Amino acid sequence: MPHHPPDAVALPHPTEAELTSRLRAAGCVFAEDEARLLVASGASPAALAVMVDQRVAGLPLEHILGWVDFCGLRLAVGPGVFVPRQRSAFLVECAASLTTAGATVLDLCCGCGALGAALAHEVGEVTLHASDISGTAVDLARRNLAAPGAQLYVGDLFDPLPVALRGTVDTLLCNTPYVPSSRVGTLPPEAREHEPLISLDGGWDGLELQRRVAREAREWLVPGGHLLFEVGEDQEQDCVRLLGAAGFRAWSRTRPEIGATVVVGRSPA
Repeated sequence: MPHHPPDAVALPHPTEAELTSRLRAAGCVFAEDEARLLVASGASPAALAVMVDQRVAGLPLEHILGWVDFCGLRLAVGPGVFVPRQRSAFLVECAASLTTAGATVLDLCCGCGALGAALAHEVGEVTLHASDISGTAVDLARRNLAAPGAQLYVGDLFDPLPVALRGTVDTLLCNTPYVPSSRVGTLPPEAREHEPLISLDGGWDGLELQRRVAREAREWLVPGGHLLFEVGEDQEQDCVRLLGAAGFRAWSRTRPEIGATVVVGRSPA
């Protein structure tokens, strides 16, 4: 009689409780939520085991899943690209309160396009432009920006933008890196080892790029247009002052319960 090999033994599917225990032991602060998302991914037991191993090794959960939930949107993210932080939803909230449908919006240092996508979703129809120095990030942003006619550019800050955009921007969102260089080494390993340094390091005081943006932003904004930065709590007053020095009327808003600080500048009317 012909010999048939035994059927492959199916791997048992781990429970959320088992995954939570392993993730917690690896130091994951939100182990229970992460276990739930990993199980809900629908991965096979073998694939799930690989995903858990990656998370235990320190890879960002969002890079493993391939997406992040931001402001109710499921946005594509991936290796080599900054993962949008949930506190940045407050930046979107602040921008939405100053932006009306039909506005021209510029998402500078856009990363995967999370801020522009969320603001367009919140406000409705906008003319959206987005730029980042990373081509990898802009490729992801193209997948995430569903606004009709969204225009994307690769380059350093304002450099790649078309001249025709000067003086037309109503709302300029700019989530530049704001971690002081001396503190980058204290960031969680998943950030400092798996996200680009250029998206984290804000220079000696964390405000190096904010100064560069503030110096040029008025050329791109309409009279009375708004520039919004996210900063650390201890940078709030310094950022207000630098915007004031650049000719903006500046103020700040905070959401202490999520550790979010936003500084807003209004260009002269």
